[in-house]
Amino acid sequence: MPVISVIIPAYNAEKTILETIQSLQKQTFTDFEIIVINDGSTDGTVELLNAIEDSRVKVFSYENGGLPVARNRGIDRATGEYITFVDADDLWTPDKLELQLTALRQHPEAGIAYSWTAFINENSEFLYAWEPLYYEGNVYPKLLIRNFISSGSNIMGRREFIEAAGRFDPTLKSAEDWDYYIRLAALCPFVLVPKYQILYRRSSQSMTSKVDVMEKYGLTVIERAFQEAPPELQFLKNQSLAYQYRFLTQLSIAHVLDDKGVKQAIQKLQKAIQWYPKILLDRQTMRLVLKLGLMRLLPYKLSSNFTQFIGKIFPASSTKNLRLGNQDVI
Repeated sequence: MPVISVIIPAYNAEKTILETIQSLQKQTFTDFEIIVINDGSTDGTVELLNAIEDSRVKVFSYENGGLPVARNRGIDRATGEYITFVDADDLWTPDKLELQLTALRQHPEAGIAYSWTAFINENSEFLYAWEPLYYEGNVYPKLLIRNFISSGSNIMGRREFIEAAGRFDPTLKSAEDWDYYIRLAALCPFVLVPKYQILYRRSSQSMTSKVDVMEKYGLTVIERAFQEAPPELQFLKNQSLAYQYRFLTQLSIAHVLDDKGVKQAIQKLQKAIQWYPKILLDRQTMRLVLKLGLMRLLPYKLSSNFTQFIGKIFPASSTKNLRLGNQDVI
């Protein structure tokens, strides 16, 4: 029986699945199984997977059920003592499994380990990384406010807590990972590996480019979470809504590349400030205000290039170099 089960939901992933598998094959910890759930792919995903000569790779094919269903099917197939997930277009640094496993073994009270996330583009080139957060232990209140785990390609969990949390909600077309993490945080402490180990791919086809979908289901998760939250944490709801709308502001700027996107972003940011005015004091919010101000004053392309230049001079976070194999990522 392998120590770790790695679950990969894959739908029409022929462009990226091999790079994802290769990032697993480069892991410094090697006692794991790779469970790929082929979620009704109609491209060459299965053919590419079947050509991989690695006994750890196990492919199971189903009719398309969506991302949450595919993850749930992977959990049902997993045999490891620990379970982790990676989407078919994301990557890990080589020490991801080793360090998360070590963190859990060193902290037997913790049920979940997580790391920091950096963002890459369609060509696996670094885009940016969020400012590092050091949340550990009882992170339930922090997760009620926002999904600081960042993606579905991050956590490693002890099997007993993964089982106890239930399954990913198939009715959620987005933010299903945030919903799941909140339920996990209500059950057990989290432990942090303070390194950028998750390389999350941003592309025009990714879920994070669908702002309206993200808004609908993000608000659904917030409403559900605060229906379950204890009375003493209800005061966090406005802050949670504000962080969600600030996140939607960032998505609007990143993926709607015209004046319509700027107007949409301004509307989202106004909602964030209305829900929680103190968010204006946050450095990330001030950067968004500056960026949107420039976008209103200058032609879109010029303002976009200028804000990218400013971002390089004054980055949102100070990240050390990441290496994926022999390649510098950051």
